[in-house]
Amino acid sequence: MANASLVLTVIGPDRPGLVEAVSETVAAHGASWLESRMAHLAGQFAGLLRVSVAEDRADALSAALQALHGRGLRVIVAPAAGERTDLSGPRLRLDLVGLDRPGIVREIAHALAERGINVEELESRTSSAPMSGETLFHVEAWLRLPPDVGAEALRGALEKLADELMVELSLSDPGDPV
Repeated sequence: MANASLVLTVIGPDRPGLVEAVSETVAAHGASWLESRMAHLAGQFAGLLRVSVAEDRADALSAALQALHGRGLRVIVAPAAGERTDLSGPRLRLDLVGLDRPGIVREIAHALAERGINVEELESRTSSAPMSGETLFHVEAWLRLPPDVGAEALRGALEKLADELMVELSLSDPGDPV
């Protein structure tokens, strides 16, 4: 029997036992927890995870996960689409920091989308500037470039945008020495 790969989105008010409730349900249906990203955000616990389960048990697992709503946890289950993304292009890390203001992510995301660049991961946060106490906005993202987009051309375009946004932005190759 083949296995089904499912992607789950979970969210609920943060409290102890949420990961346990999901993991118990996954295990009770003979599924394997393959990968996940989870975080506490503004009093909510949110996460994404991928599980593998026998195809004939996928519907029962999905129903059991959605039944966790009674315990304050909303779960959305979707079949994994597979690895359709082109992984032949280079992978770069983008780091950004600047004074917080609306639109920073939108402007960077637009510049990337215009060039067909896939955002594989994105993490952002705010912090207080050491001397002034102003709010700083930080972004760390992993990008996958299409084979026809050069890293140097992207770097030039993003540096120009960084100047307009008044943020510090850097691109690095994971293979570059630190």
